Amino acid sequence: QVVGGKVKKPGKRGRKPAKIDLKAKLERSRQSARECRARKKLRYQYLEELVSSRERAICALREELEMYKQWCMAMDQGKIPSEIKALLTGEEQGKAQQNSTKLAKAAKTEANSSSP
Repeated sequence: QVVGGKVKKPGKRGRKPAKIDLKAKLERSRQSARECRARKKLRYQYLEELVSSRERAICALREELEMYKQWCMAMDQGKIPSEIKALLTGEEQGKAQQNSTKLAKAAKTEANSSSP
């Protein structure tokens, strides 16, 4: 046949199958399966570690929630837990320090602006 100025031979179309050694093909398949199993094992290890870390975080949050519940029950009874007192006094001390620092900075700024 002549099509578009080229001579075509009758027969199969497309690529001809390469002469691949059957043993080499089987070995490549085995190697691919080994690699796939190794990737799967790593993926499962990663997921198990992720789950265990999340479970630890959940336990810690539950303990914290229980502590806050106890604090609330104590405050409902008119008692202020010592932890909250410590937090409040710490905040008050921190605010006092911040205010004194602001006043000192303001005094320095005022002194610098008034001197010629």
